Amino acid sequence: MHLLIDTLALCLLLASAETLHGIARTLWVAPRLGQQRARRWSVISGSLLAFGLCAWRVPGFGLQGPLAHALLGAVLAAFMASFDLALTHWLLRRPWRQALQDLNLRQGQLLPLGLMALAASPTLVWWLQRSS
Repeated sequence: MHLLIDTLALCLLLASAETLHGIARTLWVAPRLGQQRARRWSVISGSLLAFGLCAWRVPGFGLQGPLAHALLGAVLAAFMASFDLALTHWLLRRPWRQALQDLNLRQGQLLPLGLMALAASPTLVWWLQRSS
């Protein structure tokens, strides 16, 4: 039960941080760099933000081994993909078909790369702690 609560708390923390990150990108970065360049840079900064939050919270989960950390990463990535789709559909009022286009790498969307980085973050945190 403790692991479930910790995972849910991390999901909500990531969703909150990424939402604020997206707002900051829209208000301050996009007007200076343009929407497309700002979105590309935000994949990097958002991935670093997510890694930092994972580095802060995941060690307290008590997970053992790379498989458990990889599973946590998959859960976090699935949650964030779902959160992004839901936010795009309900808050931005885009149809589901358009919301799903954010996940299309072939159309130049980089969100899947950010989700892959998020999925790898808990395992990377584990590996870095283990090697230090």
